[in-house]
Amino acid sequence: MRYFVHISYKGTRYFGWQYQPDKSSVQEVLETTLSKILKRPIIIYGCGRTDAGVHASQYFFHIDIEEEWDFDLFFRWNRILPDDIAIFDIIPVDGKPHARFDAVLRTYDYFLHTYKDAFLSESSALYLLPDLNLSEMKRAVDLLPKYNDYSAYCKSPDKNEHNICNVSSALLFTNYSGSRIRFQISSNRFLGRMIRILTRKLIEIGSGTLSVDEFESHLISKKTPVLILPAHPQGLYLSKVTYPFLDLPAKGDYVADTTTENLWKEV
Repeated sequence: MRYFVHISYKGTRYFGWQYQPDKSSVQEVLETTLSKILKRPIIIYGCGRTDAGVHASQYFFHIDIEEEWDFDLFFRWNRILPDDIAIFDIIPVDGKPHARFDAVLRTYDYFLHTYKDAFLSESSALYLLPDLNLSEMKRAVDLLPKYNDYSAYCKSPDKNEHNICNVSSALLFTNYSGSRIRFQISSNRFLGRMIRILTRKLIEIGSGTLSVDEFESHLISKKTPVLILPAHPQGLYLSKVTYPFLDLPAKGDYVADTTTENLWKEV
């Protein structure tokens, strides 16, 4: 029987989702704990990779388990997992859908704050730039759904089979004090470091070191800029994964706003 497992994780302590020799990964922790519970080796297949330090407020993976269990797996698995990995649902599915290849839409959110805050240090990226030009950043964000070849804004464009990403939505938010910013982007797929690279370019636009026209020129030419650096990893969250047969709201409560003046508003 195939199961889809709905989870969230805080990526601070991990070298990404995918298993890596001699380094702690989210996949390794989940496989090790489930293998211990079921008393046999288990392999899980995730909906995608995340870099070291990147989080997921919604993530899915699938597992194949033929034998039935006679205990509360949901409770037992959550009990032995560390606090930074949470299981929400274990869902039986018909047939053999794949957590990665059958996803039709992924949404990421990137959070940054422009003042030093000890409580945000692991869940949002600090950029001490209090006067970012949000209007210019918004102009650049609005361009993203108009293009689908992101060769210029990814880690290794020549290593991909293709660099086409159908961006369906791109939005920019701020809190009411203007001290925190949220960049949200949805697409059928993303390239290596693509969102963090785009975010860094948005920050450069907001700080006046890059123009919107120059930013767009690379989307048009598909040529990588001379300087291409990713934004800090701790601000990035995989926040929504959608399948034709499964569309669940995210349950992970990340960088929560607890006061009225901190509610997000679209730029």
